[in-house]
Amino acid sequence: MHENGKLPQRRNMANMSAGNEVFTHTFPNLLPVLEELKSREPIFHRLESSSSAADLEKLIAPDYWEASASGRRYSRDFILRELEKNAPVDATSAGWQSYDHAVKHLGSETYLITYTLRQIDRITRRATIWRRTSDGWCILYHQGTIVSIEEDDTHPSPPLSE
Repeated sequence: MHENGKLPQRRNMANMSAGNEVFTHTFPNLLPVLEELKSREPIFHRLESSSSAADLEKLIAPDYWEASASGRRYSRDFILRELEKNAPVDATSAGWQSYDHAVKHLGSETYLITYTLRQIDRITRRATIWRRTSDGWCILYHQGTIVSIEEDDTHPSPPLSE
């Protein structure tokens, strides 16, 4: 809810990326990585990503941490304990929608995926750093920031060529 007492306006998800090319730009050579990582987000809210404690331990890097939408920081151990105690909400079943996905290559097999997540009336910008290893994908860091759609009204300079 905004300070004016109104809920954020719902917009057509198909039109969300229109005008946001700078925020959603992914170089063509990274489109396969984008598709792989989109299928893994939102982290901890997909039934297939949290099937067992062993799978989660493999998925989350030993030095993983995250900054939540509230600004609180969480360690890997805290996340593993919480996921063991409480099954997370399944994003698909809950009707959550993600859009405006983009991927940036950060370094050796390391990628940043960013996107917007609408959890019914709560909107967050998400960023996850992933590393591809010989054992599969591993999460290094995650952050969520609460926003309202109306706040996304300025565009930085166009991206540089890679």
